[in-house]
Amino acid sequence: MSPDRDSEMSNIALSQLKRIPLRVRVAVYGAGFLALVLGIVPYLFYRLDNHFPAVHVDIGGLRIIGAILAVVGLVQYLRAARVLVSHGDGGHVEFDPPTKFVVAGPYRYARNPVAGYLLVCMLGLAIAFSSTGIFIMFCLAALLAHVQVIRIEEPLLRKRYGQAFDEYCARVPRWIPRWRPSRSR
Repeated sequence: MSPDRDSEMSNIALSQLKRIPLRVRVAVYGAGFLALVLGIVPYLFYRLDNHFPAVHVDIGGLRIIGAILAVVGLVQYLRAARVLVSHGDGGHVEFDPPTKFVVAGPYRYARNPVAGYLLVCMLGLAIAFSSTGIFIMFCLAALLAHVQVIRIEEPLLRKRYGQAFDEYCARVPRWIPRWRPSRSR
């Protein structure tokens, strides 16, 4: 197929997708994504503990801290995703992104709360299951998230929102939240 034909097909697919209400689209994206990254992939990494028992570390009663982290991470992830829908009129997927620049809720404290809270949830799972395999998954996910943000997401946002995004980057840290929220200028 020619590039023009591919682009035309993509535009048709996106216009069909836009017929589905935003909240339904985001719920489907979110459920599928979370099932994959917090269910299927951790299960596969958890199995590494069975294959390499010498690297397994049992942390006993500290597992409850992991369960709390996982729940808090998931709740905050859902909250951050909801802010994108309510303030940005879009989801947290690049093929159906927000149409407005969002600097509300958790986005006043850190630029990537969706990814950050997902990583908190993954770390919580690693601790809750006392799983070296899931911890390895968390480390790989953190590295991949950082590369995705600096190589793909930030350049797209800079292109989409220009100077407003540059000013936001100057005020709000990428990963570690500020104690005080950023104020728009």
